[in-house]
Amino acid sequence: MTSSPTEDRLLTAVRNLYRMLTPCRVCPRHCGADRLGGRRGACRAALSVELASATVHHGEEPPISGTHGSGTLFFSHCTLSCRFCQNWPISQTDVGRTVTIGELADRMLALQRKGVHNINLVNPTHYWPQIAAAVAVARARGLRVPVLANSSGFESVETLAHLGDVVQIWLPDYKTTDPAFAEEICGRADLPKVSWSALDFLVKLAGPLRVGEDGVATHGVLVRHLVLPGGRSRTPRVLRRVHRRFRGRVPVSLMTQYFPAYKAPHDPVFGHGPTRGHKRRVTRLARTLGHGRGWRQRDG
Repeated sequence: MTSSPTEDRLLTAVRNLYRMLTPCRVCPRHCGADRLGGRRGACRAALSVELASATVHHGEEPPISGTHGSGTLFFSHCTLSCRFCQNWPISQTDVGRTVTIGELADRMLALQRKGVHNINLVNPTHYWPQIAAAVAVARARGLRVPVLANSSGFESVETLAHLGDVVQIWLPDYKTTDPAFAEEICGRADLPKVSWSALDFLVKLAGPLRVGEDGVATHGVLVRHLVLPGGRSRTPRVLRRVHRRFRGRVPVSLMTQYFPAYKAPHDPVFGHGPTRGHKRRVTRLARTLGHGRGWRQRDG
């Protein structure tokens, strides 16, 4: 039996991505760890995938969760260290269990059997080679739903260039436009530049979010932005920049449900949420700029 062009491209992508594990340059940190040799990178991930959970999630944006839910896979560890991380036990500690590539493919297929609209990869960046391999296995065994990347936005364009046949839907964060705030928030002053380059590349790769007749996403990019206290997210600048660059075609999910977590509860800035007035102003701006076809994830 001959393979299809898509299958051939997937296998080529897997080979190319695995080469990026030694020295590791999968994420923009380029930490150089020998992950193929079992060393852990700056993200604390080694070669084996550590998975925290696999579950059906109904709390995403309407075109993502749809009526049957999104099949979420939560990956352990992270390339960032955001001081307010709401998933910090997964991203910053050792919560999770090691799974093989075959087992990861099994999780995807099991979620598909539950009727989910997509396979939602939560925080996948540091495991892109292994995820690509698992998707290749799962596709060969009958995975038909789209694969979705629920990403921090801290992505390497070099890596993303190999993922066109792996991921169909992209939900990158765009956290802030300010390098000083990015350093304060996540420990990376280069985050605004890197995440903007990644977002620009992804829109060229996949286009704006597209939905089917049932209102469920099939392909493309939806930008997520969390409104932070103290103006740290620079939300007006983010909204204007996304609108100007993509001419209002790329929808934005404006998230106003911030709550203090991880290192934030006793922080003078991050220990409380943004004010109601600020949330009203940025929501109004989003509507004015035409992001009204996006979504607002509300408090609670």
